[in-house]
Amino acid sequence: MILAKKVRLYPSQLQEQKLWQSVGTSRFIYNWTLAKQEENYKKGGKFISDSELRKEITQLKKTELVWLNEISNNVAKQSVKDACDSYKRFFKGLSDKPKFKSRRKSKKSFYNDNGKLKVKEENLVNIEKVGWIKTNEQLPIGVKYSNPRISYDNKYWYISVGIEQEEVQEELTDVSLGIDLGIKDLAICSDNKVYKNINKTYIVRKIEKKLRRLQRQVSRKYENNKKGKEYVKTSNIIKFEKQIQLMHRRLANIRNNYLHQTTTNIVKTKPYRVVIEDLAVSNMMKKAIAKQGFYEFRRQLEYKCKFRGIELVVVDRFYPSSKTCSCCGEIKKNLKLKDRLYNCSCGLSIDRDLNASLNLSKYKLA
Repeated sequence: MILAKKVRLYPSQLQEQKLWQSVGTSRFIYNWTLAKQEENYKKGGKFISDSELRKEITQLKKTELVWLNEISNNVAKQSVKDACDSYKRFFKGLSDKPKFKSRRKSKKSFYNDNGKLKVKEENLVNIEKVGWIKTNEQLPIGVKYSNPRISYDNKYWYISVGIEQEEVQEELTDVSLGIDLGIKDLAICSDNKVYKNINKTYIVRKIEKKLRRLQRQVSRKYENNKKGKEYVKTSNIIKFEKQIQLMHRRLANIRNNYLHQTTTNIVKTKPYRVVIEDLAVSNMMKKAIAKQGFYEFRRQLEYKCKFRGIELVVVDRFYPSSKTCSCCGEIKKNLKLKDRLYNCSCGLSIDRDLNASLNLSKYKLA
């Protein structure tokens, strides 16, 4: 099984300039590929293969795009492939239509060819056309890397690589663990364990309050510096926007770290299977739901269960886990969202989320 390893980079000022050039190249070529595909589609042409587009870029490097020669050839090649793959997934109905990447909002990252990636002792990694860069941790030597990516999170540079690892063979219990995801609490398990909502903690609320204050300040400064229809970006606005970026980064790290802690604690209980509901997250992307990170929770749970040999069962989203009595099996069709207690005619009175998790733990595959 391939697991990712991510370590921090310590580039020099000149190397960081090269990294930014690679990020810009990756974004430019991705947008160039999307524009080519859209223009071709409007004219009624067939889908252009990534090999044809790469050949066109090779010719353009001799005339219009000479500056591409300063960057690793694999950065442009992979960006073309990524854009074409995005269109293929869209045509197959697996994802939304790919959008053009903006300089401000898009993820700052690029690909490095795994064949050209070199690692040596003393925490050093060689990135093509950038040079040897110090890392905070030693990457494994003598192993095959897959999909190396260099990224920037608005504060530090990182390199992530996929490394083949053997799955853990553990002695599992006979427990079938049902997990109900929610807004009040992140996850309610059938073994009575409750994982709280991290967004309700003091530290997260404090950061969000400070973030809102800074956003209001920036908005007022933009209005005060407006000249006609154009907004002037002053040095103070740039300073505040940098602080806002760092706060978003900190919030994202806190939430992601909590999801990792939660999913790791779940698989460490060693159930023989884990049962969750297939939630239509894209249809319920309200702010509170988006902060919970249900999709990321499921993604982490999937690979951690696979790594430890635990079966993960995803139940159909229309399965009445909340409306069914976990004791007698009666379905309460008039159960409303405001009803936090499930009261059944058989005498059972239980928290509705715990009731749902118990029903999921008893779920039988058809």
